Amino acid sequence: MPSQGVKLYVQDKHVVLDNGILQVTISNPDGILTAIQYNGIDNLLAVENQEADRGYWDLVWNLAGSKGTKGKFDRIEATSFEVIVENEDQVELSFTRTWNPSLEGKVVPLNIEKRFIMLRNSSGFYTYAIYEHLKEWPAFNLDRFRVAFKLRKDKFHYMAMADNRQRYMPLPDDRLPYRSQTLAYPEAVLLVDPMETEFRGEVDDKYQYSCENKDNRVHGWICNDPPVGFWQITPSDEFRSAGPHKQNLTSHVGPTTLAVMHSVHYSGEDLILKFGSNEAWKKVFGPIFIYLNSLSDAGGNPLSLWEDAKQQMRIEVQDWPYTFPASQDFPQSHQRGNVSGRLLVKDRYVCKDYIPANGAYVGLAPPGDVGSWQSEVKGMIYSWVILYMNRQEMALHCGKLESRIALLQNSTFLIRVRCLSTGYMLTILTDLGSMGYGKDMQIYILIEIWFTQLGLVTIQKTGFLLRSPERMMTTHIKELHGKSSSN
Repeated sequence: MPSQGVKLYVQDKHVVLDNGILQVTISNPDGILTAIQYNGIDNLLAVENQEADRGYWDLVWNLAGSKGTKGKFDRIEATSFEVIVENEDQVELSFTRTWNPSLEGKVVPLNIEKRFIMLRNSSGFYTYAIYEHLKEWPAFNLDRFRVAFKLRKDKFHYMAMADNRQRYMPLPDDRLPYRSQTLAYPEAVLLVDPMETEFRGEVDDKYQYSCENKDNRVHGWICNDPPVGFWQITPSDEFRSAGPHKQNLTSHVGPTTLAVMHSVHYSGEDLILKFGSNEAWKKVFGPIFIYLNSLSDAGGNPLSLWEDAKQQMRIEVQDWPYTFPASQDFPQSHQRGNVSGRLLVKDRYVCKDYIPANGAYVGLAPPGDVGSWQSEVKGMIYSWVILYMNRQEMALHCGKLESRIALLQNSTFLIRVRCLSTGYMLTILTDLGSMGYGKDMQIYILIEIWFTQLGLVTIQKTGFLLRSPERMMTTHIKELHGKSSSN
């Protein structure tokens, strides 16, 4: 029996997406998620909340020159709605808010477009956003932006964000003043009289569930009756700020699930996006995937939903960059170049031969000072690839790296590799120079690590080959010796 295609129902104050697996209801024209119907549950979102407080994009901003990291909260209510794609295989919707000078000081000076996508046979939906600041618009600061989902507290009690970080969670009611005691800051409370006695004496704090971007691929909640999982999957780090080691919030008591694109948590004012009055800027955030799963076997273990969510995460990562987003601002696979090659390291105090750089992080960022990739917030840091090889895989992969990137123009190749003899993490920067859009790059990199009384020294030997897809020609570009940096 053929599967149901995607259907769109446009109502006066809502639009509904339906592919026969789930239904998603979005306010019109605000672009706020008000209901998600799945597996016999009429709404997975917090029905006790107002419609505007269930599933939404939000941000915190402030006027230029403002001090500190606190600002004005904005739930980004759009003012216009448009159908971008509508067929049986895909529906893509746009909800836009356009800035004009009459809003100065009241609304963040950005054009913001929120998009939602539903595909045929997909047990979930995608969302992404496009932010734009025109050159002639006022200066301002941007502290944080994210997507938030607030789920039903009577349904979702078990949270998972890693194999070793998952548990049954307290209820939001347990944080009320007469059931808890506020500690050093408002987010941290001691549970004095929780509704479930097993949580008595615990400290609840949403920051307990933060993790680094590199580990923040999938997290969410499980409902036991009926067994249903709600998962937020982020397939790429390229639109998240500050690199793979930046910590961000994930899921916490609410039950709440967050997809944080940018925040100043754990860093302070250094990561505030500060836009000048003569600065044009545009960036795509996402898409992220909201994945829903359930058990076909009524007697199955609900915790197996976490294993299935991890498998779906791997599928989404493999499919990145997606081919279906309709915005011209999102560079799809055929518009991207390919970086591939081998990364070998010789640590003379461990092994006399070059060995694969197991556990290295490889990325591509705009050029800048040493360490600037850690504070990059306006541009992209493309394709952080982690090279992991166990003994069985090592002979096969031998330090190979491969990733799809959107731009190779005026970029810096970043390598984070651990020195085996000292345990230090080194950053090696290699300037790729100005290169054509969508070209392919083949790279071989050899790194020698020496330890002396003066400290850690790296000797970098690199070679680059640029392959032109149009001419199928290979040209040797440059070879560097002895250029390196560490931090």
